[in-house]
Amino acid sequence: MIHIHYDFSLVIGSIVVALVTCFFAVSIEQMLFRGNRPKYEKLILVASGIILGLSIWCMHFVGMTASHIPTEYHFDVGLTFTSYIIAFIASTFAVWLTTRPTLPFARLVLGAVLMGLGISGMHYTGMMGMVLKSHSVSYDPVMTICSVLIAISGAGLTFWMSFKNRNITRHNFWIKAAIALMLTMTIAGMHYTGMAGMTFHAVDESQMAHGNISNDLLFAIIFVSCLILVAAFSVAVLEQRLEHRNRQLSKANKELANLAVQDNLTKLPNRMFLTEYAHFLFADHRYNQDKIAFLYIDLDRFKAVNDVFGHHVGDQLLIQLANRIHGLLDDYSKLLRIGGDEFLMVLEKATVEKASDIAEHILDLIQDSFLIAGKAINISGSIGIAMYPEHGNNVQDLMINADAAMLTSKHQGRNTYSVFNFTEDQHESKSQTKLINDLYKAVEEQQFVLYYQPKFTTSDRQICGVEALIRWRHPVMGLLAPNMFIRGAEKTGLIIQMGYWALEQACKQIQIWEREGDGPFPIAVNLSAVQFEHKHLFKILEDLFDKYKIHPHHLMIEITESTAMHHIESSVRNLERLRDMGIQLAIDDFGTGHSSFLYLKNLPVDELKIDKEFIEDLTSGSKEEMILESIIHLAINLGLKVTAEGVETQLQADILTRLGCQQLQGYLLGRPMDIEQLESQIFVS
Repeated sequence: MIHIHYDFSLVIGSIVVALVTCFFAVSIEQMLFRGNRPKYEKLILVASGIILGLSIWCMHFVGMTASHIPTEYHFDVGLTFTSYIIAFIASTFAVWLTTRPTLPFARLVLGAVLMGLGISGMHYTGMMGMVLKSHSVSYDPVMTICSVLIAISGAGLTFWMSFKNRNITRHNFWIKAAIALMLTMTIAGMHYTGMAGMTFHAVDESQMAHGNISNDLLFAIIFVSCLILVAAFSVAVLEQRLEHRNRQLSKANKELANLAVQDNLTKLPNRMFLTEYAHFLFADHRYNQDKIAFLYIDLDRFKAVNDVFGHHVGDQLLIQLANRIHGLLDDYSKLLRIGGDEFLMVLEKATVEKASDIAEHILDLIQDSFLIAGKAINISGSIGIAMYPEHGNNVQDLMINADAAMLTSKHQGRNTYSVFNFTEDQHESKSQTKLINDLYKAVEEQQFVLYYQPKFTTSDRQICGVEALIRWRHPVMGLLAPNMFIRGAEKTGLIIQMGYWALEQACKQIQIWEREGDGPFPIAVNLSAVQFEHKHLFKILEDLFDKYKIHPHHLMIEITESTAMHHIESSVRNLERLRDMGIQLAIDDFGTGHSSFLYLKNLPVDELKIDKEFIEDLTSGSKEEMILESIIHLAINLGLKVTAEGVETQLQADILTRLGCQQLQGYLLGRPMDIEQLESQIFVS
């Protein structure tokens, strides 16, 4: 068994040759990134492969001349040429790989493996082409595997360094030198590790020479360097993997950020986007003084589409509508979805005339039938227009005013557009907006108080019950009547919490009067339509009765005629359940809705309260008197107690008494008052 000895000068020479050729190959390869000659990209790619392959091939054969082979040898031309072809193919692939726009982890590893196998294949194919006289060659499997791993690791590290630094212009020479040095270390490491794994065997035993490796230091240096190379590649792989995950995380974060300002259904920008977008528009306006139009688009009776055809059809309608309107957009306009069936179009550099023309086009698009799931669906829209800065200097005011203009369109019969204008209604709308905002805090802090308006018998004018009326002690505006805030409470849903608060306060007062042994029972509490249909109503009433231990018949619940008629069958069930609990029931504002005595006879109620509109113009012999006479007589025949609201004159009281009305309520006999005033009046009487 004979080992190889080396000539140090030729070893260094082989490394220098490889370094120089690698540097030139890297220089040519970087031309692909600079875009200097895009027409010759393929030619440059092939030229880089030729030179890089030549550096690998030259390194191998110069290194062979540095080896003291123990016998004469020559190279087979075919295998030698084949070894260069392998080096050329591997090199061309390496250059192509590092010129791609991206280098994902999988491609990096695959490229390292293929390039490493190419370098190793060139080396061992070249060794196969070495023809020896009277000697044979064997390879140490461990060293052979190590040489292949060194080639793979070094190639991967070179790819990573080349890709990471391909666009850096500062210190470009040193970067190319570092990449060339890394590739040279890879080629040299693979070559000398592979050579270290070779042993020569004399065919004739008499010619066998025995010797030890005299170049242990060189081998140790190369082997340690190769281990460092493998470790560096492992670190590079980990860094590449981490970078890949960071890119994925960055992409995911970007997608989440986009989702935050994008409507999931229509993929249009949403309200969150509007804030930043408007800030940009208003800032730009300071320089060019252009007007901006805000078109608030609302679909008419869209809820009916969902109810009749299903929400999936409604969703498809919104998507189709968004696509239709999107065709009207240009570089100076944008469409957003700001609510369920509400859209907003923002027009830059707009005039009122241009905004009006666009609004008409949008209405035409909405009116065209929508074909969804084989059904032709027809719908209309209402549009409100507000102009910046004429109608507002911020997004909030512009949106409120555009919404007010849209509501004006609905009041005008729908399927039209309106331009906002400053009227008393708009000022009142702003005041209502402020009150609604304050109402949330009022509910939280319970800034309410109950006032009580008594009812009197017509026979002896004695108090026969009271109606609890809610008042709001506003911290700035003072005591507010229900007409100032009830509508806002119903819009926001706060009416439910306010209603339950009023019920509990009434139950507390009933408990106090029951303990004292007397009181103006019953206490009547008004329920809104929302609360009358609320699913927790009966449970809360049962809890209140259990908590305060009161007689249920001392409590009366009043609902309006329109509430009772809203869903007549469910109203009857709810009223019967309330009556089974022992609660007295009354129909309030009778005569203002669309009910009839045919329905009234089916309602399990105890009292009928005639609306004050019938009382205001009541005189002897008037039409109001004839109507009231019919209502009172029919109600009494149905077993109902009749109360007249809004009695303000003695003439009204006398006529109602003569017609048979049993109870009167109004300013003539008693105004709404707090509990102290009420009790003082009761005690005085």
